[in-house]
Amino acid sequence: MNYFSSDFRLGILGGGQLGKMLLNDTRKFDIQTFVLDPSADAPSRLGCNAFYQGSLLEYETVYNFGKMVNVLTVEIENVNLDALEQLEAEGLPVYPSPKTLRLIQNKGKQKDFYVEHGIPTSAHERFVGLEALKEALANDQLNFPFVWKAATGGYDGNGVKICRSTLDLHELPDGECVVEALVNFKNELAVIVARSVNGAVKTYPVVEMEFHPEANQVEYVICPARIAETVAQKAQEVALKVSEAFQHVGLLAVELFQTQDDEILVNEVAPRPHNSGHYSIEASYTSQFENHLRAILNLPLGNTDSKVAGIMVNLVGEEGYSGQVIYENIDAILAIDGVTPHIYGKRETRPFRKMGHVTIVNENMTEARRIAEEVKHSIRVISGQ
Repeated sequence: MNYFSSDFRLGILGGGQLGKMLLNDTRKFDIQTFVLDPSADAPSRLGCNAFYQGSLLEYETVYNFGKMVNVLTVEIENVNLDALEQLEAEGLPVYPSPKTLRLIQNKGKQKDFYVEHGIPTSAHERFVGLEALKEALANDQLNFPFVWKAATGGYDGNGVKICRSTLDLHELPDGECVVEALVNFKNELAVIVARSVNGAVKTYPVVEMEFHPEANQVEYVICPARIAETVAQKAQEVALKVSEAFQHVGLLAVELFQTQDDEILVNEVAPRPHNSGHYSIEASYTSQFENHLRAILNLPLGNTDSKVAGIMVNLVGEEGYSGQVIYENIDAILAIDGVTPHIYGKRETRPFRKMGHVTIVNENMTEARRIAEEVKHSIRVISGQ
């Protein structure tokens, strides 16, 4: 099939910032794109050939959208899988497959999958709801501390809470959940794996992630991770094992823990471009977004090596500000060599909402990290209130 400058149509479910960045590469290749998103102000609306507003969870909406395109992909996992399964049964290539998405949408099933396939991960238990969890605590079948996760619907740190006492249970919502052992880790790492329709696989370098202590969101992504080569190799091997088990097509971001004993445990995965790979736009020979396109279109995968050290700083809405967004001091960071801001196009800010990111590239990792700190403390995402 001729994808370039032709009548070929790529469908993307979700029009957020990931879709917007993916569209940069479809425009480079002149690939027609159709985007479906529930918001009329979705960041992707201006970068695609055709934008449709509609629910990603309604069967008819997703099914009818899929009938207009030649290949369908996602930038968010929370979509109607029944519609995707029907489209796939009718011959539409859907990447990642509904089967992969079903496993990943539910964190309990995802954890069970790791155990079944001999993939190292933290110990876990599944509960149908909060009362079952409390009963397990009352019967000494469960002990503090632990990590509580909503089985479905969590994102960007939402749906995750460290519980150290019964006081931490009060604000938890009812519903299916997973309880995981609290891992005493040295580092949180990630590896992005690109896997083509034909099974060709490439991995990006291991990155190190630093999280905001309250919002549980990534603040910095550092590439390459500041870890021993033996640990990096082990992380790559575990990520490849996860990729092989899922048999996904496209990108798979594998989030990992490096324990105090330098063991590697899988935390969770995302079957799409991921926050941990944004640095690749400036720092890699081939960005994660271009390689996602190459993978789902069964084209040769690009070089995943880094050209230079890269650090990404997330730009999130400051606490206490909601409303029309203002990026304070953005001119100051633009004056720094090697600094590139990416503004996502969301008009309204709110506390901890992802509004953009900044990439810092430098031949010296120590200097890159210093500049990242300067950027973090210079730019403010506020509102005019």
